Amino acid sequence: MESLPTTVPSKSERRARSSKSSQSSSKPSVIMAFFSCVAWLYVAGRLWQDAENRVVLNNILKKSYHQKPKVLTVDDKLMVLGCKDLERRIVETEMELTLAKSQGYLKNQKSSSSSGKKLLAVIGVYTGFGSYLRRNTFRGTWMPQGDALRKLEERGIVIRFVIGRSPNRGDSLDRKIDEENQARKDFLILENHEEAQEELPKKVKFFFSAAVQNWDAQFYIKVDDNIDLDLEGLIGLLESRRGQDAAYIGCMKSGEVVAEEGGQWYEPEWWKFGDEKSYFRHAAGSLLILSKNLAQYVNINSGSLKTYAFDDTSIGSWMIGIQATYIDDNRLCCSSIRQDKVCSVA
Repeated sequence: MESLPTTVPSKSERRARSSKSSQSSSKPSVIMAFFSCVAWLYVAGRLWQDAENRVVLNNILKKSYHQKPKVLTVDDKLMVLGCKDLERRIVETEMELTLAKSQGYLKNQKSSSSSGKKLLAVIGVYTGFGSYLRRNTFRGTWMPQGDALRKLEERGIVIRFVIGRSPNRGDSLDRKIDEENQARKDFLILENHEEAQEELPKKVKFFFSAAVQNWDAQFYIKVDDNIDLDLEGLIGLLESRRGQDAAYIGCMKSGEVVAEEGGQWYEPEWWKFGDEKSYFRHAAGSLLILSKNLAQYVNINSGSLKTYAFDDTSIGSWMIGIQATYIDDNRLCCSSIRQDKVCSVA
């Protein structure tokens, strides 16, 4: 058998084959290098973007931190507002108010009486829009007029008819009272009180408050419009009590609470007075007297004092809760038959 001839490739052929095989083997490497580069760029870009986001977020957090309201103590707020002195005065005022509420007087209150000296008493005589003739009767009997009224004030006694305003403000009822007061100058007009039968229990709060605010007196006296006074006898009674604080003076009484609606003296809140339905001890409303500190207690607390169906029981309820001295004086029982009484039913 003849052997096949063998051909030996030339040197040029071997170089060509070598270059082809190297070219074919380098292509995958180039592709891998390309994708690696792309991946590196992608990762680097994400890291750069995350870094930028962190910077932006950090700036936002810093800005919001500076803009958000800070939690300040009371001292910080007072420092910012420059109110340290105001704080001190507020504390002092609160202490004075607490003292006033506990003792029944306003500290450093100045007299507003025209003479500048402390009066013995302010007497408030209840009246209404339809009581013109009765007022004139009083003026013609026990109640001084004109110059005599002013001389009585020099002795320390102020007397005023007490009335509120009409439900229809500024109507003919109000105008007539204003005209009468301008001529007589013997009214205490309660601007914030509406004169109506159902508002009578509230009237006593407005009276004592207005009287305390207008005059500095030892005693403040509420008198019904159907009562005649022995003025000199009343002045003598008051003189004997001069200087007595926390005095709640009157014809003390108690009585049954009327629970039947429509009956005379009906008390809508009868259930508050217990199973026995009996009023606590209180001064009759015809004529009752409060010393200065008790009247000031009413003035200070008038916004929160509870009123009942009648003014005398309302005052009695206010006196129960404080250190009031109850003085039962039979001379103030206007319907009694005592010879030395200082009041009588007209």
